[in-house]
Amino acid sequence: MSEKIKILGAAGIPKEMVERLEQEIGPVEVLSSDSEEEIIKAIQDKQVFVVRSKPKVTAHIIQNAPQLKVIARPGVGTDNIDRKACEERGIKVVNTPEASASSVAELTIGLAIALLHYIYPTCHSLKEGKWLKGEYTGKTIEGKTWGIIGFGGIGRRVAEIVKVLRAEVLAYDPYVPDEEFTKRGIKRITRLEELLEQSDIVSIHVVLNQETEGMFSEEVLHKMKKGAYLINTSRGKVINQKALGKALEEGYLGGAALDVYEVEPPMDQELLSLPNLICTPHIGGSTEEAFSNATEILVRKIKEIFHIKETAPLGS
Repeated sequence: MSEKIKILGAAGIPKEMVERLEQEIGPVEVLSSDSEEEIIKAIQDKQVFVVRSKPKVTAHIIQNAPQLKVIARPGVGTDNIDRKACEERGIKVVNTPEASASSVAELTIGLAIALLHYIYPTCHSLKEGKWLKGEYTGKTIEGKTWGIIGFGGIGRRVAEIVKVLRAEVLAYDPYVPDEEFTKRGIKRITRLEELLEQSDIVSIHVVLNQETEGMFSEEVLHKMKKGAYLINTSRGKVINQKALGKALEEGYLGGAALDVYEVEPPMDQELLSLPNLICTPHIGGSTEEAFSNATEILVRKIKEIFHIKETAPLGS
């Protein structure tokens, strides 16, 4: 393809990604906001739109993007993109689920350790001049049963790390073949309720769709072990936050950690202020390595779609 591909980048895409896209594919215009009006104005002559978890790419935007061929998402979730409208227009949607698997998995483990060892409240109290060594008794991951919901790239990486920490690992995912569990030595659970009943720690690694939205209702939360811990680094709408807040406040759950929320940024300060909740601002995939991996994969996938040949290195 002789003409340069024009790219529109969502507000906040990393500078390094912009530079690499311009070097390998074509000029990039970066948005200053997520407003639909600004997007429609800027997208008129663009063939590629690079987004993150924001903005919401609506059917209205897609219908007003006459030259758009590709929506590229450096990351996993594409629930902010109207996939049906893309299909109707023949627009390809590509993402990079493999890029951030280790980053999200490490945050998941870190949140679990922080919960079980009371890292947040003890750090906070010490900074306030309080020495509360005798008031907190933590727990180890070793010897516990860790249930993984969603056995894709992130779930598998979590399983690898948890096994090293000497916990029993159970996993639930009705869409993954048996051999993926067997070859990793992971016990497959075919009923979600069974996994919840057996697990001391549960981590969620699913995509957001009609099946998973609201998956953790009040009823499902109460199928977990009393005193168990819940970690969500996938998508916020998988959990009913009101029901989670109630389960934490009543002491039914020992604790929870959230990196994602029903609405982002979250507005439920009552939930966020609970002492047995740890929260982070959707940073699971926000590492230098994840951004670098996503950039490489995204550039390759876009070049494949537009049949752009790889540039030969100097001296070859």
